[in-house]
Amino acid sequence: MKHIERHHSRYTPSQLFDLVADVERYPDFLPWVVAARVYGRRDSTLLVEMTMGTNFFYKRFSATALLDRPHRVDVNSHDPAFERFEHIWTFEPAADGGTHIEYQIDFKLRSHLLQAVIGVSFAERAKEMVRAYIEQARRRYGAP
Repeated sequence: MKHIERHHSRYTPSQLFDLVADVERYPDFLPWVVAARVYGRRDSTLLVEMTMGTNFFYKRFSATALLDRPHRVDVNSHDPAFERFEHIWTFEPAADGGTHIEYQIDFKLRSHLLQAVIGVSFAERAKEMVRAYIEQARRRYGAP
């Protein structure tokens, strides 16, 4: 499944980048993230372990995040549960001083049943993720 979500925000690219790179706070504000920890750092690379879930399904997996502050975050996982897992965040300065955000998600689970269940509301979940980051920016930085 592939989806691209675009949004304009009055927050700066650096502020938004910092929210996305602050993996260990994800459980505080992101829907479906039960736990997250960084277990390794090397230059601009984070090694991350996350647990995501709903009422009937929990999955722990590892991922690698490549950070290009304040422009881009690439997240990939080679966990056996996924055939494909890639998230790309880009933050481009806007003429009005805000930021053009693009969130690309492309993943495929090996389980066809789980893929079908998640696929029903996939685009809406991506929108919810972006909204959650913007709301967290408001809480952390105040009104833009």
